[in-house]
Amino acid sequence: MPFPVTVTYYLEVMSSWCFWAEPAWAELQTRYAGRVNFEWRIALMNPGDFPTTSGQCDWFYQRSGSIMRSPFMLNSGWIDPALKGDYRAANLVAEAARGLGATDDTVRLALATAALREGKKIGRLATATAVAAKAGKLDAKKLQARAASPAVAASVDASTAAFHAHQISQRPAFVVTDAIGDKAVFSGLAIAAPIAAAIDAMLVDTAAYASHATHFGGPPTE
Repeated sequence: MPFPVTVTYYLEVMSSWCFWAEPAWAELQTRYAGRVNFEWRIALMNPGDFPTTSGQCDWFYQRSGSIMRSPFMLNSGWIDPALKGDYRAANLVAEAARGLGATDDTVRLALATAALREGKKIGRLATATAVAAKAGKLDAKKLQARAASPAVAASVDASTAAFHAHQISQRPAFVVTDAIGDKAVFSGLAIAAPIAAAIDAMLVDTAAYASHATHFGGPPTE
């Protein structure tokens, strides 16, 4: 059953800031379970957005890790210069797994953890598939074939275009909408509080509209 408020989380599997935002995403889903719709969508980064060396990547990880007060540093071992910034594979596998029934966060979190904590080179389709198939208990051959399909590529391109249509560039991004047409967009934030404030406001407003409709019905036609 759909709820009056929806939160759409736009992410890039390989993004460190999306990784840091995952606790906030989990917190929101727990806090508003049974009251709000939650969905995630892929928003691919451009090849030029990625660091090209482990040294560059480590610098970014030192910055984001210290900002987030993390007790551990992320692992730059996933950097693969031969790919020239094309790390779509992990995202395509995450989207493909969704189509095979893995609709929750399990598979994409396993992919992100494999890269950003363990340094696995999941920019390679075979590596990403192996990680995802194990995490989601999926058939690896079916998963890889689906990830390599034009349909999955089109789906990822479409969700990336939807992300850019909000006129934002930073991931993670959270778009909160409700049944009465309100929208709040948070781009680049990795904490739950501001998003929760928007959700709370929309829940109050949609409940008020529903109450008014119960008492007075729809607007007059004349």
